[in-house]
Amino acid sequence: MNDQIRISPIRVVGSDGSQLGIIATDEALEKARENGLDLVEVAPNERPPVCRIMDYGKYKYDKKKKESQHSHHTKTKEIRLRPKTGEHDIDFKVKRAIGFLQHKDKVQVTVMFRGREMAHIEEGRRVMNQVIEVLEEYGKVDSRPQMQGRRISCTLSPK
Repeated sequence: MNDQIRISPIRVVGSDGSQLGIIATDEALEKARENGLDLVEVAPNERPPVCRIMDYGKYKYDKKKKESQHSHHTKTKEIRLRPKTGEHDIDFKVKRAIGFLQHKDKVQVTVMFRGREMAHIEEGRRVMNQVIEVLEEYGKVDSRPQMQGRRISCTLSPK
């Protein structure tokens, strides 16, 4: 049975895309081996079946590379601040957030309160609004700042 398959006629396409015609399978395998390539069946349901001479390993590599190029998994990055955080530290964290947004990641800005800081929530809101004002140029606000226990948080996504 193996001999019957080997001598059956197939339509062969060359490595450069040229039609080599209908030839025997063993002859097509021999041409592929001469060029150091593989004989790959591309249309098995056709009569006669269509095979192509190609470097199959390179084909699989290029296909995998194309698939991974187009996908970016969005991650959520968090920036934590406190009401007493200094201006320079806020600027530094805002620059990091801008980098995250430019890299197509979401950013969650959180202002955390400890102890007696809970008596000065308006200071935390001021810090939050200051950060959002700068980041609105690079991303849009998904959820407005809201109080959740001892923290105010807000989410921004890239434009």
